[in-house]
Amino acid sequence: MSKYLALLAYLLSALGAAFVLLVRRNDRLAVYHAKQSLGLLIVAVGVLLGWIVVGWALSWIPYIGFIFAMALFALVIAAYIVLIVCWFMGMHYALDEKMQPVPLVGELILKIFQMKG
Repeated sequence: MSKYLALLAYLLSALGAAFVLLVRRNDRLAVYHAKQSLGLLIVAVGVLLGWIVVGWALSWIPYIGFIFAMALFALVIAAYIVLIVCWFMGMHYALDEKMQPVPLVGELILKIFQMKG
């Protein structure tokens, strides 16, 4: 049951994680993966917001600013591809009942939530 709740936290993103954190907060595996799922969502939103701010600032540079802002969007796409791979790895770890951080951004997420792996 625990591994399915952990998987639910990834599949339903913020809603699944909130459900696990509110209803099953004593389930270590499910809570770990719910926090990791929320962390992936926070990183995804942060990358997009960062691009919006930097792109807006760059767009004030005449002639070339807009071009640089649009070129930076390629980094956003690359970051989202990495986050999707991490999301699938998290689901794999949840089904294997492993409390292991996802690659690349897992350590950042551990620091955000002060979790022990």
